[in-house]
Amino acid sequence: MRNNDVIQSIRYMMDVNDAKIAEILKLSGYRATREEIAAIFDDQDGEGPDASHELMAHFLDGLIYYKRGKSDKHPPQPIQIPVTNNIVLKKLRVAFKLREDEIQKILESAGFSINAPELNALFRKEDHKNYRPCGDQILRYFLKGMTNRLRGDEKAAG
Repeated sequence: MRNNDVIQSIRYMMDVNDAKIAEILKLSGYRATREEIAAIFDDQDGEGPDASHELMAHFLDGLIYYKRGKSDKHPPQPIQIPVTNNIVLKKLRVAFKLREDEIQKILESAGFSINAPELNALFRKEDHKNYRPCGDQILRYFLKGMTNRLRGDEKAAG
């Protein structure tokens, strides 16, 4: 999936504005310009330049800090470039404190069925014999399910 599309989905899922996106990036040490952030959200048709892998990696790490806080036990790791769908899925799992059974339910709620071994293969290292690349479709269904989960709960509570 395009980096812009992932960031746009997460922004909608969490119902945050551009300033909050800049704050999330800042948590991981990335100083985004207004132009960089505006370019992500002005690109509704997917024809503009995609956000860099560096920006995406910092955004995902910043999202973990934003949702969970920084930990003295776990020093910051170097960013992983290029950012693959598997990395996006892993970082979102950490940021939102999700277990694999919860991820299965999220995917199923969005209309995608996956069994435990297939899901587990998405979280393996690339050189593992059971590694499976995460396709765009799986990531889209996951983002859709997370959006339903987060925004649906807000509507039910309000």
